[in-house]
Amino acid sequence: MHPRDQTIFALSSGRAPSAIAVVRVSGPQAGLVLATLAGKLPAPRQASRRLLRDGAGQPIDDAVVLWFPGPASATGEDVAEFHVHGGRAVLAALFAEIAVIPNIRAAEPGEFTRRAFENGKLDLTEAEGLDDLIHADTDRQRRQALRQLQGLLGDRARDWRERIIEASALIEAGIDFSDEGDVPAELRAPAIRAIEALRDEIAEVLAAQGHSERLREGLVVAIAGEPNVGKSTLINQLARRDVAIVSPHAGTTRDVIEVQLDLDGYPVTVIDTAGIRETDDPVEQEGVRRARARAEDADLVLWLVEGEQAVDPGAMHSLRKSEGGDRPEGAVWIVRNKIDLVAGGTGPSGEFAISARQGDGIPELVDALVKFASEFFGTTEGAVVTRARQRDLLSRASESLRRSLDLVEDGEELAAEELRAAAYALGRLLGRVDVEDVLGAIFHKFCIGK
Repeated sequence: MHPRDQTIFALSSGRAPSAIAVVRVSGPQAGLVLATLAGKLPAPRQASRRLLRDGAGQPIDDAVVLWFPGPASATGEDVAEFHVHGGRAVLAALFAEIAVIPNIRAAEPGEFTRRAFENGKLDLTEAEGLDDLIHADTDRQRRQALRQLQGLLGDRARDWRERIIEASALIEAGIDFSDEGDVPAELRAPAIRAIEALRDEIAEVLAAQGHSERLREGLVVAIAGEPNVGKSTLINQLARRDVAIVSPHAGTTRDVIEVQLDLDGYPVTVIDTAGIRETDDPVEQEGVRRARARAEDADLVLWLVEGEQAVDPGAMHSLRKSEGGDRPEGAVWIVRNKIDLVAGGTGPSGEFAISARQGDGIPELVDALVKFASEFFGTTEGAVVTRARQRDLLSRASESLRRSLDLVEDGEELAAEELRAAAYALGRLLGRVDVEDVLGAIFHKFCIGK
C-alpha cells in the first residue's frame, strides 16, 4: 500500500505531560481505529465520552472522542480524534493499541496538512499561512499569518489566474480566426485591456509589500563597538534580564549572544557581539571575526561608544552593507553610552545618548527601534506576500504579462505563450501545478501532528 493511502496518527497537542492531549487519526482506517478503541462510532462531529479499552478489554482512559467522516474533515479524509488525559503512560498505551491495527503508521511532520492540501482543503499559500501561524511569536506575525490562512493571497491569485486564462482564450481565438478580417482585432482589444489591468494589479501588490515577508524572521539589530563600552549591559537592559555577562575586563564577550524581543508586535533579534579591536588572542580574534560578520549581515547596527569618545569612521564604514544590499542607508546608529558621566548628559545631534547601567535614554532608543521596524517592514496590515517564494512567482507572472503586451500586436502566438507562463506561475503559487519539488521543503518544517 502506498504511504499516502495508509492511515496516520499522531499527538496533535502539546508535549506530555499535560492536562489534556489530542491524538488525531486520518485515513481510511480511522473509523476502525475509533470503533475498536471506543466500542462504536459516535455521531459525526459530536463530542462523546467513552471508556477506551485495549485489545484485552482493559481500560486505557476515560476520554472524549470525535468522528469526522470525509470529505467533511480537516484533511478531507475520515478523521478520528481522541481527547485523553495527557499523561505519558496514557499516550503510550493509546499509541500501542493504534499501532497494531494493520495499515496504520505514525504521521510524518506536516503530513496532516499535506493531505489537506492534496485533497483541496487549502492551497499552498494557506498551508504556508498555517505554518507561519504555528510559529508566530508576536501579534503582528500572528495577524499576518491569519490573513494568509484565510486566503488573502490565494483568493487574489485564483482570480488573477482565471482572468489570465480568459484573456488567453481571446488571444488564441484571434489566432484561430486570423483569416476572418476584423475578428482578431475585435478579440485582441478586450484581451489587451484585461492584461494591462492584471499587470498593474500585480505590480501594485509587489510594490506595496516592503519587507513584509521578512516579518516571519524578524528584524536583526547588532550591538557593536570597541571592547568594554557597555554592549552587554545594553542588551541586558533591552531584554530586561541578564542574558550576557557584564565585566569591567575588556574582551569578556567572546561569542555572539542573541535575544528575541517583541517591540510593539515587531519581532526583533538583538545581537551582542564581541568588542571589535586588534588582538593577539586567537579566541578573541575569532570572536571579533564573528562580530564583524554578524554586524555586516544585520538590518541595523547600534555602534556603541563611551561618553564623548571619538567615532572611528573606518570602523563604521566597514559595517555598512555593500551597494545593492538590503540594509537601508543610514542604518548604522551611533549610541553614546555612560552619558551620565558626561557633563550635560547629552550627545551630538543625530546620535543617541544613554546610560545602559541606569536605564537613561533607553525608552527613547526603543521608540526609535520601533519606528525603524515599522518603516523597514512597511505596511504589514494589508500585506499579501509573506515569503520569498511568493514574491518570486508573482514577479514571474508580472514579467510574463508585460512581455505578452509587447508581443500581442505582432506575434499573437508568442503573446499567448507568455500568458500561459503567467498562469503557470500563479498555479505554482497556489500549489496546483508542478510543485512536488517544493512540497517536501515546506511541509517538513511543520510539527508532527499538524
